[in-house]
Amino acid sequence: MRVLAAMSGGVDSAVAAARAVEAGHDVVGVHLALSRMPGTLRTGSRGCCTIEDSRDAWRACDVLGIPYYVWDFSERFKEDVVQDFIDEYAAGRTPNPCMRCNERIKFAALLEKAIALGFDAVCTGHYAKVIEDTDGNPELHRAADWAKDQSYVLGVLTHEQLKHSMFPLADAPSKAEVRAEAERRGLSVANKPDSHDICFIPDGDTAGWLAEKIEMTAGDIVDETGTKVGQHPGANAFTVGQRRGLKLGTPAADGKPRFVLEIRPKENKVVVGPEALLAIDEIRGIKVSWAGLPIAEIATGEDFDCYAQVRAHGDPVPATARMEAPGAGEVSGQLVVTLTEPLRGVAPGQTVVLYQGTRVLGQATIDAARSLQRAQL
Repeated sequence: MRVLAAMSGGVDSAVAAARAVEAGHDVVGVHLALSRMPGTLRTGSRGCCTIEDSRDAWRACDVLGIPYYVWDFSERFKEDVVQDFIDEYAAGRTPNPCMRCNERIKFAALLEKAIALGFDAVCTGHYAKVIEDTDGNPELHRAADWAKDQSYVLGVLTHEQLKHSMFPLADAPSKAEVRAEAERRGLSVANKPDSHDICFIPDGDTAGWLAEKIEMTAGDIVDETGTKVGQHPGANAFTVGQRRGLKLGTPAADGKPRFVLEIRPKENKVVVGPEALLAIDEIRGIKVSWAGLPIAEIATGEDFDCYAQVRAHGDPVPATARMEAPGAGEVSGQLVVTLTEPLRGVAPGQTVVLYQGTRVLGQATIDAARSLQRAQL
């Protein structure tokens, strides 16, 4: 096949491209320029998409003997990922920018351009697996190494996108083995540290970065009963589950710490309460999509058993889910997930990904999270 290898500049994408070459595919490497001022992005090991990453990607392609290009996706990244991040926080939600980047950049914009240019598939260094069912339809599954599994952030991929996705590291037994393979292949990124944090926030200070983008207005901090217990500089600076930085003037009756339970941007209020009230029993999701063909229960609205995961490295918990018919203004309806085991600190704006065994069924953006204990107050 003609394969476009997305080269981030890290060890995973380099080894993935090497495996695609070794498998006999016609491979071309491409690095995505996501900022027109890459010097403003974090350098070193913490971020991604930096000048150093572009150079590392070029060196890897040179060793592999494949063509290398840099594609400028900076405007689309700014609109679809950065601005989305700002808008979600302004609305009192907690977004996942890496999920949006995979959905709108790496497997929408990139894949669209790749297919238009005659490529059959896009290859990335994600730890996930595509398996075909008996009818040849693609399914997304967890990688062999669950510790490095990245199927959660790929839960946004559609049936059509999965048909053109290639993940050569699917069966890699561990990250250590991938690094050792890179060393054997003479790739200079073999010992390059993994990237983490949000690439477009230079110093990792999300609250400070947002303060420059969103107008902050002081307001009340109230407890779960509605009693004022303090004041905040701007509700958008807080996230559900946060404990530090509340600076409450009134201590809790039991003397225990309070946590952010809810953010109400329209009222400009932050609701705090005991840790126990962070336990969520029901999730309602919007912007629902299915990774591959949806299971039969989706169309009928019946309950189905599954596991729900709300963080990239969080533990999946048993649940039942169902699709509710679309309401006014909705396109796909709401996904209702009832958790058998409560999850702590679930925030609107996060993504819930559903699994059956190792298979990813699909995902939804969390619109509401409900605590049965809190509802009884």
